[in-house]
Amino acid sequence: MKTVILCGGLGSRLAEETQLKPKPMVEIGGRPILWHIMGMYSRHGFKDFLLALGYKSEVIKDYFLRYHARGSDLKIDLKSGAVEYNNPVTEEWNVSLVDTGLHTMTGGRLLRLRNCLELDGTFMLTYGDGVSDLDITALVAFHRSHGRLATVTAVRPPVRFGELDIQESEVKSFREKPQAEQGWVSGGFFVFEAGIFDLIRDDSTLLEREPLEELARNGELMSYQHSGYWQCMDTLRDKRALEAEWSSGDVPWMG
Repeated sequence: MKTVILCGGLGSRLAEETQLKPKPMVEIGGRPILWHIMGMYSRHGFKDFLLALGYKSEVIKDYFLRYHARGSDLKIDLKSGAVEYNNPVTEEWNVSLVDTGLHTMTGGRLLRLRNCLELDGTFMLTYGDGVSDLDITALVAFHRSHGRLATVTAVRPPVRFGELDIQESEVKSFREKPQAEQGWVSGGFFVFEAGIFDLIRDDSTLLEREPLEELARNGELMSYQHSGYWQCMDTLRDKRALEAEWSSGDVPWMG
């Protein structure tokens, strides 16, 4: 099963970091947060990634182009240019990098990946700025058990994002960044069926607006409620909090 990671936003609220790099490449413990997110999925056996690029896409491409060399001892024949890689310490990940446009919205980025995903049916999606100790295996099992088009992971963070009205695990409404009325909010970490593409109009479509709102109205959006650790990196303060957890050695998302 493929995992889509949205990596194309401007990250304007982290401008101190994102002037030179895209948000998913901001480092926690010397590694891009994107690497930490991919590790979450990999530890559950999901190692096929599709990265939707946009802002400063060349930084992410360069990182993965050089990834194998950075993780290996090298022997280089300077005359021929031949390189021998020894003792590589690298992940067994299959990474596809697709430029989905500089100003494309989240739904539009997903729509541009339709040809890469539609034949496979079920796929996962998340954002390039949040980590969790989420049991991804259980999330996928829950999605497969209910037979609906979409599952969103519901969390209880200290701040408010897309708020969910949940009744017996079914999402009755999805509202992006409202005045919160209850504790559960969208933490990302979605599972979708290919039918989601029929609800995305074009590059201007926000995934968090019309598509998810319509799924909720039609009874096709279910919630997987996660009461454990979840943290996004939306601001410099968030980044510092994640760095402090890494430095302490107590790193919930690495479990």
